[in-house]
Amino acid sequence: MDPKVLRVPLALALLASCAAPPCFGWGSDGHRIINRLAAESLPKDAPAFLMTADALAEIEYLGPEPDRWRSPAEPELSAGQAPDHFIDLEYADVIGPLPRKRYEFLEELSRYRAAHPDQAAVEAPEKVGMQPWQTEEVWQRLEAGFRNYREALAAQADPKPREAAVLFYAGWLGHYVGDGSQPLHVTRDYNGWVEAANPRGYTTEHHIHAQFETAFVGANIRAADVRPLLAPPRPVGDEWTAYLAYLRHSASLVEQTYALDQTGAFTGTGTPAGRQFAEERLAAGASMLRDLIYAAWVKSADPVPDERGADKAGRDLAARPGLH
Repeated sequence: MDPKVLRVPLALALLASCAAPPCFGWGSDGHRIINRLAAESLPKDAPAFLMTADALAEIEYLGPEPDRWRSPAEPELSAGQAPDHFIDLEYADVIGPLPRKRYEFLEELSRYRAAHPDQAAVEAPEKVGMQPWQTEEVWQRLEAGFRNYREALAAQADPKPREAAVLFYAGWLGHYVGDGSQPLHVTRDYNGWVEAANPRGYTTEHHIHAQFETAFVGANIRAADVRPLLAPPRPVGDEWTAYLAYLRHSASLVEQTYALDQTGAFTGTGTPAGRQFAEERLAAGASMLRDLIYAAWVKSADPVPDERGADKAGRDLAARPGLH
């Protein structure tokens, strides 16, 4: 076959992958580190099946799983779930406080676009991103999976199928929580400075995203470097509020990411400051993931509200207490 014929589909595939916003979060190495460390550091009273050697390997493997769904071989899947990996908070925040439900956000965004046609293009959902809603929905799948596991134990049924579901949800959740710890996944400056004002001369070229999260981390950062930086376990009261605060902290580090890039911090072996920054961000992702997995386990024991928001005894569950 003519080699030129082979090069055409390859070039199209590369073009499609480069066009998807934004690049893959953390690369395979970073996502595996986050998932592994989160699972290893779960509190001792978490279910024992989560911490077996096989379970740790499964959760680690699943860290990059959603990026495996971003191939040109499955174009509809790739396009449909690409916005789940990021949120450009500068665009999302135009509607005010972010609602908890995905479709309520989409409705509010639609009204904003209708009222501001000059901003309609950049305020399209696929440009804004759906990261926190995807994370919340997967977290609730994990909570439901733990509840089903508890029910199987109570009924003395085989828990193995429920355990398998929990492992998948925990690993899947880890991908999005990991993405949220990467500052370039929460900003419109995700791969080159786009602000009109750029007095410090941050790069406008499209290299910083993949250079930082994939090439640099893969070449220089190991789990052993990150493990000592994990935060102590913290209780999670309302998971939505806690996760948004986590995303906004990541957003506060966007400019620092660009300033480090200017010093060559993420080039080759980088600099001590660049390595420390990457390790701290990976540790933040692993710490948050651990706390969210554990919160799903604890909260799965709560009474299930009916359609009115009350449990079977009629008690109001609208305001669920935090963990202690």
